[in-house]
Amino acid sequence: MTSPATAPGPLRLSLDVSAVPVEAVGAGRYILDLATALGERPDVAMTLWCRRGDAARWHRLAPRATVAPAAPGRRPARLAWEQARLPALLRRAPVELHHGPHYTMPERARLPRVVTIHDCTFLEHPEWHERSKVLVLGRAIRVAARRADALVCVSQHTAERLEALCRPTGRLFVVPHGVDHDRFRPAAGPAVPAAALGASGARGAGVGGDSGDEQRDDDAWLEALGIRVPYVLFLGTLEPRKAVPDLVAAFDRVAGEVPELSLVLAGQPGWGEEAVAAAVERARARHRIVRTGYVPDGAVPALLRRSAVVAYPALEEGFGLPALEALACGAPLVTTAGTTMAELAAGAATLVAPGSVPALADALGEALSGGPEVERRRRLGLEVASRHTWAASAEGHVAAYRWALRRAGQPSRGGAGPDR
Repeated sequence: MTSPATAPGPLRLSLDVSAVPVEAVGAGRYILDLATALGERPDVAMTLWCRRGDAARWHRLAPRATVAPAAPGRRPARLAWEQARLPALLRRAPVELHHGPHYTMPERARLPRVVTIHDCTFLEHPEWHERSKVLVLGRAIRVAARRADALVCVSQHTAERLEALCRPTGRLFVVPHGVDHDRFRPAAGPAVPAAALGASGARGAGVGGDSGDEQRDDDAWLEALGIRVPYVLFLGTLEPRKAVPDLVAAFDRVAGEVPELSLVLAGQPGWGEEAVAAAVERARARHRIVRTGYVPDGAVPALLRRSAVVAYPALEEGFGLPALEALACGAPLVTTAGTTMAELAAGAATLVAPGSVPALADALGEALSGGPEVERRRRLGLEVASRHTWAASAEGHVAAYRWALRRAGQPSRGGAGPDR
């Protein structure tokens, strides 16, 4: 039998996708899109470890991959399975390298390992997370920093924080997320600031003159969710680090200036969501705040395209994918200075100091009023977003895989490829 170190053929990758829930958000969406992009590469042969009963989804996304529905569904049992059972499964599987895309890795596995670190807030801001996650994922970050052959950081900001906090022994690869430009694109027609809309609220920013099936689909999604334009959009899980109560308070300050304006909070409730509910209850314009809960993937581009402004005031993120998708859809973006979102926006967003409700309200008012500077940022955002693709992200991951194989003394497969 030919040994794994000398066998010809594509890079044989083990990818743990068992952390992705049915309703995927955040890191779950990263794993879905990464697996899809890797599955399209002829130089990568994947084995996907998923939850029992979840194989059909992964067969659809990566039809060339081997799908192994071996992991339990519940988080504690799944994490225990990763440590107790997965190492033995990896020894018998046709793989030469393992990627843990959500902080953790099988610690007793004998093959090269790559781990994705999304952010370091479990170490720096434990108050933003459930205690059980802080204990498990905080430890996982330190273990990965000490024992993984390579670490994928989704932003330069995350890489710098990881280096400062944990002094990793493996090599760091900064690999940004991509965006699906077939789905996330601007609608036809010029942007229309919310302040210029009539009482009917018939158009949102970036949809003037749009026609055809896409506009009808967007209209249908908004009608199904009970949303009328113009609106300010927040998209993401409602949890403490997202600073949604600050956004509610800022919206309350500007709501009187644009009587038809509403605030749409599109995302499922997370840990600590009670603060959001309390902020909505305090708001004078609370009858103009729409909480949709989790929204299907198909609705997300419509929500972004039709928004007057997208507000993403999170105090910290690993990447902030909704911010990038907003730029790709041509939506004016307001987000937080000194964060990964500011890094990825590269001058295309209006930035506000973290935790400043007055500054956030002023930024919303500026974006809603329109003008040359808002339009300049919007156009720059389209240019910035165009540089982010999932094919490029997959290439960056493959560079990390090749490095890990070489570090372990195995030849790089699937082409030489650049180091990053």
